[in-house]
Amino acid sequence: MSDVARALVLEAPRRLVVREFPLPTVSDDDGLVRVAACGLCGTDHEEYTGGFAFVPGHETVGVIEAIGLRAAQRWGVAAGDRVAVEVFQSCRRCANCLAGEYRRCERHGLADMYGFIPVDRAPGLWGGYAEYQYLAPDSMVLPVPDELDPVVATLFNPFGAGIRWGTTVPGTGSGDVVAVLGQGIRGLCAAAAAKEAGAGFVMVTGLGPRDADRLAMASKFGADLAVDVAKDDPVAALTTATGGLADVVVDVTARAPTAFAQAIALARPAGTIVVASTRGFGVGAPGFSPDMVVLKELRIPGALGVDVTAYRAALELLASGRYPFESLPRRCVRLDDAEDLLATMAGERDGVPPVHGVLTP
Repeated sequence: MSDVARALVLEAPRRLVVREFPLPTVSDDDGLVRVAACGLCGTDHEEYTGGFAFVPGHETVGVIEAIGLRAAQRWGVAAGDRVAVEVFQSCRRCANCLAGEYRRCERHGLADMYGFIPVDRAPGLWGGYAEYQYLAPDSMVLPVPDELDPVVATLFNPFGAGIRWGTTVPGTGSGDVVAVLGQGIRGLCAAAAAKEAGAGFVMVTGLGPRDADRLAMASKFGADLAVDVAKDDPVAALTTATGGLADVVVDVTARAPTAFAQAIALARPAGTIVVASTRGFGVGAPGFSPDMVVLKELRIPGALGVDVTAYRAALELLASGRYPFESLPRRCVRLDDAEDLLATMAGERDGVPPVHGVLTP
């Protein structure tokens, strides 16, 4: 093993630079993972155009290179084990962590998410866009099944999100009609998760020619109906197909302000709408009438992040091969080509971006 690791640093908006970092000395309480693959998330696209001074990447799968004794006992893994690294850290002691809400850990919270920590905090290797990622004492890791390819295993994060947002938060059950707004990787994952939970009918929506290929593959991931909202009214399409509206609507669209009003229209009275996407601060929701929330008596929870229960279920389902995640249109790149892929997925390059982008440093 070398004494240094190469990593991509977002030095300024739209400027990723390869830097070298000294590998940290591992103590009893921490560890180091050799990155095999790191998925490119939609949040990474947003960071690329606006953030700076950190190593991105929070969908890391790799091999434990070094680990301290106490860390090994705490995480239940050993050197040489393949693991997926959770984005959040947990002190395991505060009220939120003890309640399982470690996304809101009082020590860490959103400020200490992997892929978002400034490089000037030692040892700098805080993200998966690197040859090695540092595992701080409050990290959380999950064993990856031996039969699961590391590139496919990076889907533990979006599929975990699909499970939590599409089933756990809304309580999706047998026979439910589910509408998933958004046909990206998280939309496909939410559709598969809803079908696994027993949903009787699943609709997925997209917008325009750019989404056509993704909508065409939605049936392989549990969707009974795929609708291009640029051509067809999704409310009319769902009503024609099912005779009614959706018990559960899951909105995973990105930067799509009008989607929220569409979600309101698609939900049946007393239905549930899970808002799992952001529009950008200060952006409204054109066409949204707050009165409809009252008149329909809707339940509208927001959903931020994933938890260990959903991650474990995601890894198990990925390993089962029940859905063709291994054949998703994807592009895998090394460090030197990551910026082009990230810019393409952010919509700043010509061509249709892959459904799944992966960095294999």
